[in-house]
Amino acid sequence: MAESQSTAGLVYASPDGADAFARSLLQAHGVPPEDAAIIAGCLVSADLRGVDTHGLCRLPIYLERVRAGLINPKPNLNPKKVTPVAATLDGENGFGFVIGMRAMAEAIAMAREFGIGVVSARRSTHFGMAASYAIHAVEAGLMAMVFSNASQAMPPWGSKQMLLGTNPFCMAAPAGKHRPIILDMSPAVAARGKIRRAERRGEKIPLGYALDAEGRPTTDPKAALAGGVVLPIGEHKGSGISMFMDIFGGVISGANFGGDVGDQYKSFERSQDVGHFFLAMKPNLFVSETDYRARIDTLIDRTKDAPLAEGFSEVLVPGEPEDRHEAQRRRSGIPYAASEVKALQDEAKRANIQPLVISDRPIGA
Repeated sequence: MAESQSTAGLVYASPDGADAFARSLLQAHGVPPEDAAIIAGCLVSADLRGVDTHGLCRLPIYLERVRAGLINPKPNLNPKKVTPVAATLDGENGFGFVIGMRAMAEAIAMAREFGIGVVSARRSTHFGMAASYAIHAVEAGLMAMVFSNASQAMPPWGSKQMLLGTNPFCMAAPAGKHRPIILDMSPAVAARGKIRRAERRGEKIPLGYALDAEGRPTTDPKAALAGGVVLPIGEHKGSGISMFMDIFGGVISGANFGGDVGDQYKSFERSQDVGHFFLAMKPNLFVSETDYRARIDTLIDRTKDAPLAEGFSEVLVPGEPEDRHEAQRRRSGIPYAASEVKALQDEAKRANIQPLVISDRPIGA
């Protein structure tokens, strides 16, 4: 999946350069160095994996909310055990990335001791790419589930009114000889981040992504964002999945739910109070470690070897496209739209730090 050199309006940054830039910008806003490293790492990981909607382009809105006092750059995060294998975490309106990593670290510690660990977090903010936390677990040799709720963007199936969020869910499992399987997705046809990215880049969105404020299908991202709604995958199925992400993320955690989660782009009178759910589990609870690794490798092999349908060149397993994006972008650099870079450079100037170093060609081209 080589990046096109002819795509108009794109510039490139090295992963290390993007990481250093993000850390400097965050520290200039009072974020401790260790937390700035976590946030920057998650943002750059999203960009590398092709999840461009959850990468550095999000920094300006995060920093605006820090300046407005709506994101706490220095939360005091102390998970509280409710059973030996479950804990709750008050995020104190900190960065969702820091809250998410602290929560998953607690779940991992419980899973290592007891086989499974669950953490519910409240009073959080947007936590970016859900896979960031699942990857942390699979690197520790564990399976993972990560759920979150989000601000309202999608109607329950059969309604025309926004109520549900494009609530992300991620599941991950380590393998043996293969790369881990990582499924990270939204219950919407397209997350709102993709629509915002299209708006920033002056692009149209595919028909079927969203409806405008009058309930008509639209390809105009501005119309989709101005009172419109995004659509669920699989009609009632996507709607049902989103509802359960709100239950796991919001209802049981004590966070906002049911349309009350603050919109980070619009709600500047209050905090978001996002809720998250993290689970880590040993994959060898029910079969031996050797058997587990052999069995999951067999599943992957059978999936990859399945006969191809017309129009397909190969069968991919969840996480494989993102792995390929990362490998390519580590070689060629991370592509950003000029409009996205301008917003980042404006933030750098405001914070009196060095700008993001960019190239008008892929790195090494």
